[in-house]
Amino acid sequence: MEKHSPTPTKKANSKTVSQQKRHRRQWITFLRMCRYGVNNFTRNAWLTVAATAVMTITLFVVFVSVAAHNILSDTVTSLRDKVTMSIYLDHDTSQSDVDKAVTDVRNLSSVLSVSVQTPDQARTDFANQHKQDAGTLNALEQATDRFPWTISIKVVDINNTQQLADLVNNDAAVKTHLDANSPPSFAGDRREVIQKIAGAGDFAQKLGIIASVLFIGISMLIIFNTIRMAIFNRREEIQMMKLIGAEHSFIRGPFLVEAIVYGFFAALVATGLGYAVLVFAAPSLQTYGITVDSTLNMVTYYAGIVLLSMILIGAVIGIISSLLATRRYLKM
Repeated sequence: MEKHSPTPTKKANSKTVSQQKRHRRQWITFLRMCRYGVNNFTRNAWLTVAATAVMTITLFVVFVSVAAHNILSDTVTSLRDKVTMSIYLDHDTSQSDVDKAVTDVRNLSSVLSVSVQTPDQARTDFANQHKQDAGTLNALEQATDRFPWTISIKVVDINNTQQLADLVNNDAAVKTHLDANSPPSFAGDRREVIQKIAGAGDFAQKLGIIASVLFIGISMLIIFNTIRMAIFNRREEIQMMKLIGAEHSFIRGPFLVEAIVYGFFAALVATGLGYAVLVFAAPSLQTYGITVDSTLNMVTYYAGIVLLSMILIGAVIGIISSLLATRRYLKM
């Protein structure tokens, strides 16, 4: 009596069924790990509150650091747009020489834009600015000195004027026609203020990075100890799971889920606190000329992305802490 071997179709069907069963087991295992992890999160209220609170502070510091850096950058940019640096040329400089000097200035990589004011335009503008001051207008009428040509310049970085200084000292088209009574002004009266704000921005950025790293380290340490205590309290249960052949990933999984839950709730609270602080502080900051609107609008418009980013950061911190704890104390 002949024996018939399974047909290719039956083999394929059997393989498909086997894969479906394996995927189903994996999915059930994943759901169990998630359930055990959430249960672990609620087991010890004090540890949970402590870990979540420190994680919240960490993510809040990260949020504030990023927002502060963006606000200060916008403020410096806004002030930069209002600051004009000037080079003054003799009033008797020809139009062609002025054009040559303007071209040389415009070719500098640090220069954003260049405009020119003639001596007559400078005189008219000065008269308009002081039209309420009769004494100044009378002195202007009697004055024999003429106003110089003014080359007004806006630069990329208001704290970097080295190219302009080199041009004034070395460029023949500029150097030979400089007005002796009006030295170049590379930031005007606001230079000191701008430098202080830019310095404050750099300092705030560095301080924010240091604070973020510090609190991230503290958060990881607390979550590490929280997971370690959870492992210690469940050591007999874990040992039993290992004896019956539970995979390492199944034992480690709930602790990873627990740490991720810490990061999730901490991200929700930290994002809410950060946004609230930004909204309430905006009016006060604006009275000091600090540009807040663009940052606030960005956070509002991209609220979903901001929250997702915070959750991701919290999850990464939790996962790293949990992996270190399980590797160290589960001896896998």
